[in-house]
Amino acid sequence: MDMIQDLFNMSSGTESSIYMILLALLTATVLSLVVSKVYMITFTGERYSQAFVHTIVILSVLVSVVMNVVSGNAGVAFGLFAIFSLIRFRSAVTDVKDIAYIFFGLCVGMTSGLFQFDLAIILTFFASAVFYILYKVEYGKGKDTQILKVTVPENLNHENLLADVLEQYTIESTLRRVETTNLGTMILYTYAIRSKNSTKDKELLDRIREKNANLKVSITYMESPQ
Repeated sequence: MDMIQDLFNMSSGTESSIYMILLALLTATVLSLVVSKVYMITFTGERYSQAFVHTIVILSVLVSVVMNVVSGNAGVAFGLFAIFSLIRFRSAVTDVKDIAYIFFGLCVGMTSGLFQFDLAIILTFFASAVFYILYKVEYGKGKDTQILKVTVPENLNHENLLADVLEQYTIESTLRRVETTNLGTMILYTYAIRSKNSTKDKELLDRIREKNANLKVSITYMESPQ
C-alpha cells in the first residue's frame, strides 16, 4: 500500500494551482486532438463515428481533471476507479483498434492531469507515430475469415468434393454446417475459410462451380474487405 501511495505522491510535489490546472486541461485538449486526428487518418473500419472522435477528446480532458483530484490520495483514486468500473459502453465497439485509441486518450489525460507534461507529449507523438507506421505499412495484413456456402446436387455429394480446391486457395477451412435444401434434392455446405492473399474470389468461385454442377456459391465477408 505504501508503494501505491508513493506512486500518487510522485506528482504532488508540484502544487496544484489554477494556472497548473488550466495548463493540464489545455495540454490534454491539444494532445487528444492530435490523437483523434491520427485516428481519423488511420481509420479503416466500416462505420465511422464523429461521436467516437469527440469521445476521445472529452475522455482525455475529463480524466485529466480526475487525476488532478486524486493526485496524492490513493484512497480517493481507488474509490473513483471503483465507480468507473461500473460504467459500461451502451454501444458495442465495432473495431478492436478503437479500444486502443480510447486507452490512448485516457493515458494522455492521466499524464496531463498529473502535470507530467513532458511525458504526455512524448507519449502522444511516439504512440501516434507507431499507429501511423502500422497503418502505412499494413503490418499484419491478411484476409479475414469468410463464410463460403456451396450448394451441391445430392448425386455429387461426398465428403471430399471440395477438398482439393480449398487446399489450393485457402489457408484454412472448417466445415461449419451441412443441411438439405430444395426438398432434399440439394445439399448446402457452409464453410468458414481464410483465403490466401493471392486468391481472387472469382477464381475460387469458378473452380467450385466446376465441382458443384454450376449451382449457387456465395462468399460472405465477416468484415468489410480493405
